Amino acid sequence: MRSLKLFFAACALCWQVPAQAVPLMDLVDIEGIRGNQLVGYGLVVGLDGTGDKNQVKFTNQSVVNMIKQFGVNLPPNVDPKLKNVAAVTVTAMVPPSYSPGQSIDVTVASLGDAKSLRGGQLLMTPLKGVDGETYALAQGAVVIGGVNAEGASGSRIAINTSNSGLIPNGATVERMIPSDFAQRPDVMLNVRQPSFQTVTRVVDAIDDIFGKGTATALNATKVSVRAPVTSTQRMSFMAMLERLDVEEGRTKPKVVFNSRTGTVVVGEGVRVKAAAVAHGNLTVTISENPQVSQPGAFSRGQTVVTPQSDVAIEQDRKAMFKWPEGASLESIINTINSLGATPDDVMSILQSLERAGALNAELIVM
Repeated sequence: MRSLKLFFAACALCWQVPAQAVPLMDLVDIEGIRGNQLVGYGLVVGLDGTGDKNQVKFTNQSVVNMIKQFGVNLPPNVDPKLKNVAAVTVTAMVPPSYSPGQSIDVTVASLGDAKSLRGGQLLMTPLKGVDGETYALAQGAVVIGGVNAEGASGSRIAINTSNSGLIPNGATVERMIPSDFAQRPDVMLNVRQPSFQTVTRVVDAIDDIFGKGTATALNATKVSVRAPVTSTQRMSFMAMLERLDVEEGRTKPKVVFNSRTGTVVVGEGVRVKAAAVAHGNLTVTISENPQVSQPGAFSRGQTVVTPQSDVAIEQDRKAMFKWPEGASLESIINTINSLGATPDDVMSILQSLERAGALNAELIVM
């Protein structure tokens, strides 16, 4: 309960801080400047008996196809019965404008039923883009952060996961992914949180520095900026945009629930209309005390266990609380804390307020 109060108190402090100017690049993404996802299929070898089992047929088939390239041909219908090999997926992201020869990190994850990839070595794997072209080659030792141990009795303990890992700088870019950013007559800025206020302030800030008409607002998300054509001048222009500070416009406040962890995040600007709230908990306790019934001597009866259950129901009775019209986040915090609510209770209260039309926030459930 104390941690919940401290969390809401921190939210209240954040709500009281006035809006401040932030760097432009914290608010927008530049169209044409982005990372690209790559994916590949490969084999991890050198495992200590923790690879895919014999039932994973595509792993064996992949090994057979690989060794054929080195002049080794197995007789037909021969199963190699591998234990130290695992089929894996290999994924990576190429940052914008990366050129051949530069290195990127890759993530390796088991595709079959391997127990662990610890100690494994990824063989050369081509990484392809959505167009099917190969843009990078991956290879190297897999770094595993998880631990997986199993005893002879079947008891098992696992910390994190040992079926996926990372190869730092494990792939080399072989082909640059083309981008039309340098050939465009303008630079397109995409606002991450759509807002007419933010777009208008971005246009005003750019025009104040570079002159009227440099930036044009297309909608609540896009801003078109006239930029120099030559590459050197365009890079200098973008560097000046990076140093530009803009005050973010108001967006609809949000309340985010993470149903898996019980986390509740209340954003700044959340207010409620006049509402009354009553919250109580119903606790049902069932205890089992089985009794042994012993028959009398020479009665030819049998000893039996008779169940005996004690059921108790307890309901907390708490008063109804009222929020005034336009109550701020601080008032919401004080009221919810006075109810002794847990994060799950907070979810229920705020969801009920939203259903009643008394909450001016967007509810997001993860």
